Amino acid sequence: MAKHHFYLQADWPGKRNDIGRIESGNLKTEISIPKEMDGPGAGTNPDEMLLGAAATCYIITLAAMMERSGLEKESLTMESEAVVDVTGGVFTYEKIIHRPLIRLPKEAAEKEVELAERLAEKAETSCMISRAVQGNVAIELEAKIVVSKAD
Repeated sequence: MAKHHFYLQADWPGKRNDIGRIESGNLKTEISIPKEMDGPGAGTNPDEMLLGAAATCYIITLAAMMERSGLEKESLTMESEAVVDVTGGVFTYEKIIHRPLIRLPKEAAEKEVELAERLAEKAETSCMISRAVQGNVAIELEAKIVVSKAD
């Protein structure tokens, strides 16, 4: 069994509203509390990073599943949204909503559309990050599959 290790170095020079830095492989950025939470809003923040981890894991997993199944696509794009609740000073990462858009070629038949729908659903349960947050953060999927129009 292979085990992969990932490392991150963080530097936080001061107090709550200061700006820190993180480095992990190709990820090198400033970090701070977002403006929405009364922080400086520099660089990125844990909320965006969790959303980014979930979104990139999902779209890469979906693309790999589509490739393995032989499903041709014209494009695969996605928007994702995170909902963080603040009640009584307690911050709760409630849910992530993925909205992938799978554009199939004009030759795609109904069976390819159905396959795309199945793969969009399966990718969510197969994604390592989704499994890691399961039971703590709800993940919703609003997939849209379209077939390009004939010329």
